[in-house]
Amino acid sequence: MAEVRAAMTLVEDAVAGAMTRVLTPELARRDPVVRPSEHADFQSNVALSLAGPAGTPPRELALALHAELAGGPVAATLAGPGFLNLTLTDERLWGQLADRLADPRLGVGLPLAGTRTVVDYSGPNIAKGMHVGHLRSTVIGDVLARVLAFLGGEVIRQNHLGDWGTNFGMLIQYLVEHPEYDWQGDTAADQVSVLDVLYQAARRLFEADPAFAERARQRVVALQGGDEATLALWRELTAVSGKAFQALYERLGVLLTEQDTAAESSYNPYLDEVVAELVEAGIAVDSDGALCVFAEDLTGPDGEPVPLIVRKKDGGYGYPATDLATLRHRVERLGVDRILYVTDARQALHFRQVFATARRAGWLPAGVAAVHVPFGMVLGPGGTPFKTRSGGTVPLAGLLDEAVEGARAATADKAHELTAEALTEVVEAAGIGAVKYADLSTSRAKNYVFDTAQMVSLNGNTGVYLQYAHARLCTLLGKAGGAGADGVDASLPLHPAERALILRLDGFDAVLGEVARELEPHRLCSYLFALAKALTEFYGACPVLKAPTPALRANRLALCRLTARTLAQGLDLLGLKAPERM
Repeated sequence: MAEVRAAMTLVEDAVAGAMTRVLTPELARRDPVVRPSEHADFQSNVALSLAGPAGTPPRELALALHAELAGGPVAATLAGPGFLNLTLTDERLWGQLADRLADPRLGVGLPLAGTRTVVDYSGPNIAKGMHVGHLRSTVIGDVLARVLAFLGGEVIRQNHLGDWGTNFGMLIQYLVEHPEYDWQGDTAADQVSVLDVLYQAARRLFEADPAFAERARQRVVALQGGDEATLALWRELTAVSGKAFQALYERLGVLLTEQDTAAESSYNPYLDEVVAELVEAGIAVDSDGALCVFAEDLTGPDGEPVPLIVRKKDGGYGYPATDLATLRHRVERLGVDRILYVTDARQALHFRQVFATARRAGWLPAGVAAVHVPFGMVLGPGGTPFKTRSGGTVPLAGLLDEAVEGARAATADKAHELTAEALTEVVEAAGIGAVKYADLSTSRAKNYVFDTAQMVSLNGNTGVYLQYAHARLCTLLGKAGGAGADGVDASLPLHPAERALILRLDGFDAVLGEVARELEPHRLCSYLFALAKALTEFYGACPVLKAPTPALRANRLALCRLTARTLAQGLDLLGLKAPERM
């Protein structure tokens, strides 16, 4: 089915058509300046903005546009010095409902068809457990991947696991020197938990013992050089960690699989080549034994250019070289149009340096966009850094357990007819969804406080509230059976609450476009919350099953069906489940 044109687009087209009949061709091409309004469906102040260029008083110009709109699907009234309040006919809005309901995609088009985007997200470190710091990259990146794909784009998900470099030299050397430590637990998660503790011990020793630090550095060189004994232990660590990560991804409901792994190590064969090209081009230069890239416009607090170290003094490679090799591979081998790096805001300078270097080297051509998608921190109570009592990082699995128990408590007094098994599934969906939604509903640039009690609340802007709204609709529609499935009677007058809900539903495709352009999932969260509130107002004003006439009952059931489908699709794009019963 063809894309359903949004109500706002219909109004813009009507005003633009009136402009062509009133203004000169040059002025008629200007923006009709149509926006949603509290006084009507929409409002245009185009008469005020073009009165000067047109040489006509604003109200006189507005009157001329008003006359041209008369008799069409958009009714106009004048307000103030030249505003046009614009309202679609009831028939046209019922038609919008029918058109979207008839479309399996709810009228959402495929504007990104033909594009190819890499979304680089999550990126935990091998042999270390995922902690609260990994939550934002994982859930934000997953939503962006889902929305871009839903809008028709080809999306390549990539999980750039940290499985290379100094950290591994430390850990592997520590394990080699301490064979008495048994890290083989019952589950992959248990094994990673033990390895995490051993890693911390290795780091303390690395910082305190120069001799061990040197042995660890040599172990990195051995790893990068292909030493078989070192690689064998490294393979064990990566296999165990991969299983632990996948179990957590599945519980979180994110799309990442082992097939999406694009770990640092996979680019090791290209590091010598990448650095050699930078040296040959005169981009990387020697600086006290290390190879560095300097950019005059990227300076530190002292005003001096900040070096991007592509090869260390000891000959080893760090993140910059790997990230450059990764970027080059994505452009040259994957043929992408855009690369999104969903990482902590504190890495902003690093990515500016990497992108600038890649541009200079010709690896990032003008037609390809490399975008850092930064986000703020997850804070603990009182707005302080989120740490355990001992000062360590907070394991992500433990936070999910806490949220699930919180959801269980929050819903304990709700009447239901669920089996014990079904109730467990619903509580898990609510708890996991609560954590994800609390993160996603916050503007990604901002920090936010992790507050389990607030996350699982049945009131306010929470994932649980939206899930309940969907479940309530499913219950109502279940009671109706197949009634009201014959279509929409567009001749009926609209109640204001029906009009408000239809207009809100009509904005679904527009908000998905905003998420895709601005890379901000919280816009979808805000939309769904506003939709749920409009639904509540509709419930209060418009009886559905007890509507006064069969035709009105059918229309209102159609409105409920479209709302349920839109909520379910929106929750799915956020990576949340939409239970039909709660």
